[in-house]
Amino acid sequence: MLFSSDIFLFLFLPIVLFGYYIVLKKSRILQNIFLAFSSLFFYAWGEPWFVTVMIFSIIGNWAFALWVNKVRENLGFARIVLMLMLFMNLSIMFIFKYLMFTIYNINSLFNVGFAIPTIVLPIGISFFTFQAISYVVDVYRKHGEVQKNPLNVALYISFFPQLIAGPIVRYETIANQINNRKETFDDFLKGICRFVVGLA
Repeated sequence: MLFSSDIFLFLFLPIVLFGYYIVLKKSRILQNIFLAFSSLFFYAWGEPWFVTVMIFSIIGNWAFALWVNKVRENLGFARIVLMLMLFMNLSIMFIFKYLMFTIYNINSLFNVGFAIPTIVLPIGISFFTFQAISYVVDVYRKHGEVQKNPLNVALYISFFPQLIAGPIVRYETIANQINNRKETFDDFLKGICRFVVGLA
Protein backbone atom coordinates (compact mmCIF):
# COMPACT_ATOMS: atom_id res chain seq x y z
CA MET A 1 0.00 0.00 0.00
CA LEU A 2 1.48 3.32 -1.09
CA PHE A 3 0.76 6.66 0.58
CA SER A 4 -0.39 8.02 -2.77
CA SER A 5 -2.79 5.15 -3.51
CA ASP A 6 -6.55 5.61 -3.42
CA ILE A 7 -6.97 2.77 -0.93
CA PHE A 8 -4.64 4.54 1.52
CA LEU A 9 -5.98 8.08 1.05
CA PHE A 10 -9.69 7.34 0.99
CA LEU A 11 -10.07 4.18 3.08
CA PHE A 12 -7.13 3.15 5.26
CA LEU A 13 -6.04 6.58 6.55
CA PRO A 14 -9.58 7.87 7.32
CA ILE A 15 -10.42 4.64 9.19
CA VAL A 16 -7.20 4.83 11.23
CA LEU A 17 -7.70 8.52 12.08
CA PHE A 18 -11.35 7.96 13.02
CA GLY A 19 -10.54 4.95 15.16
CA TYR A 20 -7.59 6.63 16.87
CA TYR A 21 -9.01 10.12 17.50
CA ILE A 22 -12.73 9.38 17.92
CA VAL A 23 -13.48 5.79 18.89
CA LEU A 24 -10.45 5.12 21.12
CA LYS A 25 -9.57 8.64 22.27
CA LYS A 26 -10.00 7.80 25.97
CA SER A 27 -7.67 4.80 26.10
CA ARG A 28 -3.95 5.04 25.29
CA ILE A 29 -3.59 1.27 25.58
CA LEU A 30 -6.34 0.62 23.02
CA GLN A 31 -4.92 3.34 20.75
CA ASN A 32 -1.52 1.63 20.80
CA ILE A 33 -3.03 -1.78 20.10
CA PHE A 34 -5.09 -0.31 17.25
CA LEU A 35 -2.06 1.44 15.72
CA ALA A 36 0.07 -1.70 16.00
CA PHE A 37 -2.48 -3.90 14.25
CA SER A 38 -3.21 -1.19 11.67
CA SER A 39 0.51 -0.95 10.90
CA LEU A 40 0.84 -4.71 10.50
CA PHE A 41 -2.21 -4.73 8.22
CA PHE A 42 -0.69 -1.87 6.21
CA TYR A 43 2.52 -3.87 5.75
CA ALA A 44 0.68 -7.09 4.90
CA TRP A 45 -1.52 -5.44 2.27
CA GLY A 46 0.79 -5.99 -0.71
CA GLU A 47 2.24 -9.38 0.22
CA PRO A 48 0.75 -11.04 3.33
CA TRP A 49 3.63 -13.54 3.70
CA PHE A 50 6.14 -10.75 4.36
CA VAL A 51 4.38 -9.75 7.57
CA THR A 52 5.46 -13.07 9.10
CA VAL A 53 9.09 -11.95 8.74
CA MET A 54 8.28 -8.73 10.56
CA ILE A 55 6.32 -10.52 13.30
CA PHE A 56 9.28 -12.89 13.80
CA SER A 57 11.56 -9.85 14.11
CA ILE A 58 9.21 -8.15 16.58
CA ILE A 59 8.87 -11.21 18.83
CA GLY A 60 12.59 -12.00 18.66
CA ASN A 61 13.68 -8.46 19.54
CA TRP A 62 11.03 -8.12 22.25
CA ALA A 63 12.50 -11.25 23.87
CA PHE A 64 16.11 -10.08 23.42
CA ALA A 65 15.30 -6.72 25.03
CA LEU A 66 13.73 -8.42 28.06
CA TRP A 67 16.75 -10.71 28.28
CA VAL A 68 19.36 -7.97 27.99
CA ASN A 69 17.44 -5.83 30.50
CA LYS A 70 17.48 -8.72 32.97
CA VAL A 71 21.22 -9.46 32.65
CA ARG A 72 22.46 -5.92 32.00
CA GLU A 73 24.47 -5.76 35.23
CA ASN A 74 26.53 -8.75 34.07
CA LEU A 75 28.39 -6.86 31.35
CA GLY A 76 30.00 -9.86 29.68
CA PHE A 77 26.79 -11.87 29.44
CA ALA A 78 24.80 -8.82 28.32
CA ARG A 79 27.23 -8.33 25.44
CA ILE A 80 26.79 -11.96 24.43
CA VAL A 81 23.02 -11.36 24.33
CA LEU A 82 23.61 -8.29 22.16
CA MET A 83 25.79 -10.30 19.78
CA LEU A 84 23.10 -12.98 19.49
CA MET A 85 20.52 -10.28 18.78
CA LEU A 86 22.73 -8.76 16.07
CA PHE A 87 23.33 -12.19 14.56
CA MET A 88 19.58 -12.87 14.35
CA ASN A 89 18.72 -9.49 12.82
CA LEU A 90 21.62 -9.33 10.38
CA SER A 91 21.02 -12.95 9.33
CA ILE A 92 17.44 -12.09 8.39
CA MET A 93 18.63 -9.13 6.35
CA PHE A 94 21.45 -11.15 4.75
CA ILE A 95 19.12 -13.96 3.66
CA PHE A 96 16.65 -11.65 1.97
CA LYS A 97 19.03 -9.03 0.57
CA TYR A 98 22.38 -10.68 -0.09
CA LEU A 99 22.08 -14.48 -0.20
CA MET A 100 21.33 -14.70 -3.93
CA PHE A 101 24.13 -12.23 -4.69
CA THR A 102 26.58 -14.20 -2.51
CA ILE A 103 25.76 -17.58 -4.06
CA TYR A 104 25.99 -16.10 -7.56
CA ASN A 105 29.47 -14.74 -6.85
CA ILE A 106 30.64 -17.99 -5.25
CA ASN A 107 29.50 -19.86 -8.37
CA SER A 108 31.34 -17.39 -10.59
CA LEU A 109 34.57 -17.25 -8.57
CA PHE A 110 34.96 -20.96 -7.90
CA ASN A 111 33.23 -22.35 -10.99
CA VAL A 112 30.68 -24.29 -8.97
CA GLY A 113 26.97 -24.76 -9.51
CA PHE A 114 25.16 -24.09 -6.25
CA ALA A 115 21.45 -23.56 -6.83
CA ILE A 116 20.47 -19.92 -6.49
CA PRO A 117 17.15 -19.60 -4.66
CA THR A 118 14.62 -17.04 -5.81
CA ILE A 119 14.05 -14.80 -2.79
CA VAL A 120 11.68 -11.85 -2.98
CA LEU A 121 12.84 -8.87 -0.95
CA PRO A 122 10.37 -7.71 1.72
CA ILE A 123 9.82 -3.97 1.37
CA GLY A 124 11.39 -1.85 4.10
CA ILE A 125 13.36 -4.74 5.62
CA SER A 126 16.39 -2.52 6.30
CA PHE A 127 14.25 0.10 8.05
CA PHE A 128 12.47 -2.25 10.42
CA THR A 129 15.59 -4.36 11.06
CA PHE A 130 17.70 -1.38 12.13
CA GLN A 131 14.82 -0.01 14.22
CA ALA A 132 14.61 -3.38 15.98
CA ILE A 133 18.35 -3.30 16.65
CA SER A 134 18.03 0.26 17.98
CA TYR A 135 15.35 -0.88 20.42
CA VAL A 136 17.46 -3.61 22.03
CA VAL A 137 20.66 -1.51 22.08
CA ASP A 138 18.89 1.47 23.67
CA VAL A 139 17.35 -0.76 26.34
CA TYR A 140 20.85 -2.13 27.04
CA ARG A 141 22.21 1.43 27.33
CA LYS A 142 19.29 2.48 29.58
CA HIS A 143 18.21 5.06 26.98
CA GLY A 144 14.64 3.81 27.09
CA GLU A 145 12.43 1.61 29.22
CA VAL A 146 12.05 -2.02 28.18
CA GLN A 147 8.59 -2.80 26.81
CA LYS A 148 6.99 -5.80 28.50
CA ASN A 149 4.04 -5.65 26.11
CA PRO A 150 5.09 -7.03 22.69
CA LEU A 151 2.41 -4.91 20.98
CA ASN A 152 4.28 -1.76 22.05
CA VAL A 153 7.41 -3.17 20.41
CA ALA A 154 5.30 -3.93 17.34
CA LEU A 155 4.07 -0.34 17.32
CA TYR A 156 7.63 1.03 17.43
CA ILE A 157 9.02 -1.29 14.77
CA SER A 158 6.07 -1.37 12.36
CA PHE A 159 4.57 2.13 12.72
CA PHE A 160 3.14 2.65 9.23
CA PRO A 161 3.95 6.36 8.56
CA GLN A 162 7.69 5.62 8.48
CA LEU A 163 7.75 1.88 7.89
CA ILE A 164 8.46 1.58 4.16
CA ALA A 165 10.35 4.82 3.49
CA GLY A 166 12.00 5.72 6.78
CA PRO A 167 13.56 7.52 8.40
CA ILE A 168 15.01 5.08 10.91
CA VAL A 169 13.93 6.39 14.31
CA ARG A 170 16.05 5.63 17.37
CA TYR A 171 14.09 4.04 20.17
CA GLU A 172 15.40 6.53 22.74
CA THR A 173 13.85 9.34 20.66
CA ILE A 174 10.30 8.09 21.09
CA ALA A 175 10.46 5.64 24.02
CA ASN A 176 8.51 7.96 26.31
CA GLN A 177 5.93 8.78 23.63
CA ILE A 178 4.70 5.21 23.29
CA ASN A 179 2.61 5.57 26.44
CA ASN A 180 2.92 9.28 27.32
CA ARG A 181 2.52 11.22 24.07
CA LYS A 182 0.30 14.28 23.85
CA GLU A 183 -1.61 15.21 20.69
CA THR A 184 -2.73 18.76 19.95
CA PHE A 185 -4.94 20.20 17.23
CA ASP A 186 -2.11 22.50 16.07
CA ASP A 187 0.27 19.55 15.69
CA PHE A 188 -2.42 17.66 13.78
CA LEU A 189 -2.84 20.56 11.35
CA LYS A 190 0.93 20.83 10.87
CA GLY A 191 1.01 17.11 10.13
CA ILE A 192 -1.74 17.46 7.51
CA CYS A 193 0.15 20.32 5.83
CA ARG A 194 3.39 18.31 5.79
CA PHE A 195 1.60 15.26 4.37
CA VAL A 196 -0.10 17.29 1.64
CA VAL A 197 3.20 18.91 0.61
CA GLY A 198 4.89 15.51 0.51
CA LEU A 199 2.04 13.99 -1.47
CA ALA A 200 2.14 16.86 -3.97
